Amino acid sequence: MSFSQTVKRLLVGEKLASAQLGETLLPKRIALPVFASDALSSVAYAPDEILLTLSLAGMAGFVFSWWVGVAVALVMLVVVLSYRQTVHAYPSGGGDYEVASVNVGPTAGLTVASALLVDYVLTVAVSVSSGVQNAKAMIPMLEGHEGTVAALVILGLMVLNLRGVRESGTIFAIPTYLFMFGIMSMTLWGLFRIFVLGDTVRAETSDYTVVSTATYAQNFTGMLMIALLARAFSSGCAALTGVEAISNGVPAFKKPKSRNAAATLGLLGLIAITMLGGIIALANLTHVRMLDIKGGAYFVTPDGREIHSEATTVVGQLARAVFYDSFRPGFYFIVVFTMIILFLAANTAFNGFPTLGSILARDGYLPRQLHTRGDRLAYSNGIVTLALGAVLLVLIFNASVTALIQMYVVGVFVSFTVSQFGMLRHWTRHLKTETNANRRQRMQRSRLINAIGLTMTGVVLVIVLLSKFLHGAYLAILAMIGVFLMMKAIRRHYDRVSREVALTGSMDKVLPSRVRAVVFVTEGINKPTMRAIAYARATNPSSIDAVMVAVDDEESQQMIDQWQVEDVDFPLKVIASPYREVTGPFVDFVKKMRSDNPRDVVCVYIPEYVVGHWWEQFLHNQTALIVRTRLHFVPGVMVTSVPYQLRSSTGADEKFQRDDPTAWRLAGTGAQE
Repeated sequence: MSFSQTVKRLLVGEKLASAQLGETLLPKRIALPVFASDALSSVAYAPDEILLTLSLAGMAGFVFSWWVGVAVALVMLVVVLSYRQTVHAYPSGGGDYEVASVNVGPTAGLTVASALLVDYVLTVAVSVSSGVQNAKAMIPMLEGHEGTVAALVILGLMVLNLRGVRESGTIFAIPTYLFMFGIMSMTLWGLFRIFVLGDTVRAETSDYTVVSTATYAQNFTGMLMIALLARAFSSGCAALTGVEAISNGVPAFKKPKSRNAAATLGLLGLIAITMLGGIIALANLTHVRMLDIKGGAYFVTPDGREIHSEATTVVGQLARAVFYDSFRPGFYFIVVFTMIILFLAANTAFNGFPTLGSILARDGYLPRQLHTRGDRLAYSNGIVTLALGAVLLVLIFNASVTALIQMYVVGVFVSFTVSQFGMLRHWTRHLKTETNANRRQRMQRSRLINAIGLTMTGVVLVIVLLSKFLHGAYLAILAMIGVFLMMKAIRRHYDRVSREVALTGSMDKVLPSRVRAVVFVTEGINKPTMRAIAYARATNPSSIDAVMVAVDDEESQQMIDQWQVEDVDFPLKVIASPYREVTGPFVDFVKKMRSDNPRDVVCVYIPEYVVGHWWEQFLHNQTALIVRTRLHFVPGVMVTSVPYQLRSSTGADEKFQRDDPTAWRLAGTGAQE
């Protein structure tokens, strides 16, 4: 096995056969951390974004954090209930894209798909960036290198996911469950200390006064108050991202797939709402304060000193307040696993994006390579594409959560809203033909749930667009438009190609009336040239020509003399090239051989060296490569490469056989392309 193959097997693992796909399916206990880590981890940064936005109104803004938290939790409950209907009605894994395409139309489906693809990339960028920001609390040396560290983490997650859904899910399950245990324990112990033991549990920023120079702080009433609360609510709705991932991942569940997916989705909603509510409640009780420094907010200490630096995250402040003095290991446990879960939250996107990409590729909207599975039966090309997109984002924005999150929730609420509208039409269509009373009752209940979901997600989408458009949401919208247009263009290309290559009648099966063979003599009269001539003769063409381009008079004469010595029974044609160009004159010669008869074919035979080392390839065959590429664009011309194996290629063939004996056997029987 070569060095590269050894490294690949260590990173990715041994290959899995297609028949082993069933072994990769997920039970509910593994599916929960695989598909729900994004939604669960959002409780670590959604409260931060709510309090950061409210800080623009000064101390008066924090009073409304309860109401914003309750509103976010209510929307999450409705969305979870709505998506439980989706996983039962559309278990194929198409999720929102399939719902919109079937019930609203292809354009709506493509709109949803473009929104989800952009949102998945942002999910990875935001989650990992948030993890890096939390890691700075323990590792101050990360300051100034956030983007680079985030990029490395994303590449690490990419490698883990290339090992397959089940294996990556098993790796991520333990940290996810420990994070859930940590947040629940911190909330319960904090509430117990406050209400039962009567302890004074205060956050490190509880004594600070928040002062804001923003317009909201000057007159926090009327429309200004509504505008800020809407913006805080839209930021908090980041907690809903990832809820739709289960509807895209139903095929990855063990049977019964729909039931297991719905159960996992319900459990996700219950846990996420409980954790989010607990953190918001505890943050209020311990008087956690946050700052939007860029918006003009700052701290004032009890002694009158101003602080213009960001505060520790909400979870970090709560962990310190609840555990630091009474049980210090609990503080480090919370901080460490919050950081880990934020990194692993990107795993939801690493499962959703490749699956959706595969479906879109199957439908002709993305390159077909995204539809194929890799060595570990994961959609490897989709995983790599997602990782590269997220790496680009974290490097551009230097892993700034505040900057990235402004673009974050737009896409997911576009898909939520269109999907709920599609489900509403789905149930309405089925109710027209359903006569069974019990099934009609279930459908009507499902339609009511989706109608409420449509109303809520539509309202939230409008709020998000109005409150975040100028703060960065427009960038996400531009990205969605770009992806939408790209997918339309790809589909047009595939449709055009299908029409061009479709059989149109008996003429497509008629043999050529005449085949004119041309042997391209490139590097002298030698064994590769003679092999090409012999192969051309064996095909019994109508005529055969050997052609060389003369760029050096002395060398050309030597080749002509050698041709006569070898006594070949047809002449060597020499093309003069006063400007020492080879490709152009030869291609022009071949074009002139083409006749007006569409059944005539010119077949060009090009001798090529087969080498054993990658660096040898740069020393040979460059002219042949360029000529072959140019001739591919000439109608009625076929190009055949005639390989000549150099001695160094023998070792390469043996290594190829050792590395991949299956492919070697196929190649030996002519079955490999």
